[in-house]
Amino acid sequence: MTAPAALEITGLSKSFGGLKAVTELSFAVPAGALHGLIGPNGAGKTTVFNLLTGVYQPDAGSITLGGERVDGKKPSAIARAGMVRTFQNIRLFGDLDVLDNVRIAAGVRARSGLARSILRTPLFRREEAEILERARYLLDVLGIAHRAGEQAKSLPYGDQRRLEIARALATQPKVLLLDEPVAGMNTLEKREMRGLIQQLREQFAVSILLIEHDMGLVMDICEHITVLDHGVTIARGVPADIQCDPAVIEAYLGVPDASGEEAGASMSGPSSPSDPDGDPDATGAH
Repeated sequence: MTAPAALEITGLSKSFGGLKAVTELSFAVPAGALHGLIGPNGAGKTTVFNLLTGVYQPDAGSITLGGERVDGKKPSAIARAGMVRTFQNIRLFGDLDVLDNVRIAAGVRARSGLARSILRTPLFRREEAEILERARYLLDVLGIAHRAGEQAKSLPYGDQRRLEIARALATQPKVLLLDEPVAGMNTLEKREMRGLIQQLREQFAVSILLIEHDMGLVMDICEHITVLDHGVTIARGVPADIQCDPAVIEAYLGVPDASGEEAGASMSGPSSPSDPDGDPDATGAH
């Protein structure tokens, strides 16, 4: 019997009033795979992540995580089931130190409740020690263990990205959703992040779904890619096929309009900082 995909999306749709943000999206991410979700600004990528993590409820379709339906569940329940995300606009507990940011995330897996916490039972103390050990381990893996006692908001930008990934991994996910992990990074930082993503996939046996505007990164590390344009899937396939797909090229590069100007976004162009995906939720929770 074939094992279920790590993540399977079937007929997923979402509208906001008269705007169809996502229309009948379907694809699967096999266990251990690295899948890219790309498209020009306004394609609906961020809305997809919000649907997957329970921020939005789909109008139609299903989301299956390791064979278990998770559509309709709350974000906290989806996180416990094994799917978590990072954000393009980094969201850390800025006034807390780096270590505590990761410890709080690891608490998703804690078994001891409020009563055990108050009474400081042996189970609570054992779990606290395990959480601390795991948090320190993750900071070491992400290369920021030396910053454990610093405030999160004081970290350099690249290290804040690393901390956000460490915090996501602390929940022990089966599927990790990365939202533009190299946005705003320089060439060296992008190269390091590319290697880190590949390392984490292997080291933690996690499946990764990646939103990214850096086409060099996407084409280099993703085995399969799904391309959206205005919420509609226009292409699916391996990177070599996606690169030369006429519909993808048109969506990114545009076609001449009546004035001879080209419309559309550059395949490698940065997204707008105020509206990362052109989605209705861009100014709200991602």
